Amino acid sequence: MEPSSKLHRAHVLVLPYPAQGHINPMLQFSKRLVSRGLKATLALTVHLAGSLHADPSSFIDLETISDGHDVSGFMEAESNEAYQMDLQVVGSRTLAELIHKLDRSGRPLDAVIYDGFLPWALDVAKQCDKLGVVFFTQTCAVNNIYYHVQRGLLPLPLPLSEGGVRVPGLPPLKPWEAPSYVYELGLYPAFYDMVINQFSTVDDADFVLFDTFYELEKEVVDWMSANLWPLKTVGPTLPSLYLDKRLPNDTAYGANLFTPTTTSTVSAWLRRHPPRSVVYVSFGSMADLDPSQFAELAHGLALAGHPFIWIVRSTEQHKLPRDLMDSIPSEEAIILPWCNQLEVLESDAIGCFVTHCGLNSVIEAICLGVPMVAMPQWTDQPTNAKFVEDVWRVGVRARADEAGVVGREEVERRVTEVVGRGERGREMAESARRWMAAAKAAIGEGGSSDRNIDEFVEELMSRASIE
Repeated sequence: MEPSSKLHRAHVLVLPYPAQGHINPMLQFSKRLVSRGLKATLALTVHLAGSLHADPSSFIDLETISDGHDVSGFMEAESNEAYQMDLQVVGSRTLAELIHKLDRSGRPLDAVIYDGFLPWALDVAKQCDKLGVVFFTQTCAVNNIYYHVQRGLLPLPLPLSEGGVRVPGLPPLKPWEAPSYVYELGLYPAFYDMVINQFSTVDDADFVLFDTFYELEKEVVDWMSANLWPLKTVGPTLPSLYLDKRLPNDTAYGANLFTPTTTSTVSAWLRRHPPRSVVYVSFGSMADLDPSQFAELAHGLALAGHPFIWIVRSTEQHKLPRDLMDSIPSEEAIILPWCNQLEVLESDAIGCFVTHCGLNSVIEAICLGVPMVAMPQWTDQPTNAKFVEDVWRVGVRARADEAGVVGREEVERRVTEVVGRGERGREMAESARRWMAAAKAAIGEGGSSDRNIDEFVEELMSRASIE
């Protein structure tokens, strides 16, 4: 991706939360800024920077801060709570040091674009006399819920009845359709504090950006813009190859913590299957399924009778029911530790995506027109699944039993519903195609997100007093 021929007009430091699903969208947004003539520097923790498979041709500089655990990152910490505290304390100090270092380099910073999960970064930016730009990597819907909890406008615990959770701008939600941190109160206290505290300083941010696009969340965006802050939607944040194709050579995210399987291996397997016949299964980089869920999912996929690609991280593969998996011919199933998900979803052979409903995966499916079977696990995923099924109508949710396990019959039924040629399957496929067109239009020239990014750049330069 070539930067704009214009002189660099501003320098931004981009600080994602140290996880793959947060690095990807913020790095992609950085590429959009570089294409408009800005200079962008990505700041990762020391451990992640050393673990990264990065694109050596990138025009985005890489710098580091410390989370206090430079050897093994999160795995070194005594607990989730300890890690979040270390990240804030050590991260604040080393972020300030990095800002001062960049200021002395001849290209001083103008703004810090920080992940909403890191609200303390705004305090550091202000102390260093920089603009602070918060970048939310979850949907407006999810963050609207968290905002109402943080401000005491949505009392907890949520009622356990099906009467509905009412939040302005959102459809009525059953309690279990809210993010798990507010529905299962007390289960993950460190993560609860993290998502709720996103809004402790947000009113002081100079800009509020969301990794979504206006058409996808029109009602909640309108409500939040009118009642909270003048937010800007700047997504979807996929490589340009899969959207508008306006950024040359932007074919991949360019920063992977996992090594994908060789592209040719997967592509050759997919080419041997007819259109919309293959089920793709992946639960992202963090989900930790019980062995019983692995068994039920495997049996359900086998019962559905469609060929499938299943991404099972190396650390999780011991949970697979080996007898069953070994009995399925290689042409009917392929198990991979990781892959280039975009390349897989783009294939005409893919007819269904069985997903945990992490936002990045949902947006990738929407942008590539692939209907979904939603199997949410935690955090924002139950709310994303609600929108996939009932609002965007691009998939169905597989229901878990009382033990929290999605049984094999339910997996078979839902996969068949999506991949099958029945009326519901056709409706989901058509809806997925419409949303794909809307996503590409939003980030394409003159689209809602394209205009918002242009406005952000102009406002940023104006406030930074840069000609």
